[in-house]
Amino acid sequence: MYDLGECMSSTFTVRISKELKEKMQKLPIKWSEEIRGFIESKIKQLELAKKIESIKVKAEKRKVKIDSTILIREDRER
Repeated sequence: MYDLGECMSSTFTVRISKELKEKMQKLPIKWSEEIRGFIESKIKQLELAKKIESIKVKAEKRKVKIDSTILIREDRER
């Protein structure tokens, strides 16, 4: 049985200048693989940044508003 999620794909088109296309054609690079890899990497980077920001927001909410050393000193003075 096949996993259709892995087999299905879609096309993403980018318009570039003729000059850039000519330069690309002169180089022995599989541009579709390079661009696909870049997009995947960029998405991972942005998703990670979003998770980090979410963690920072949650950590900020958990911060205690009162300095614990003050509370300890007050308790010891009693």
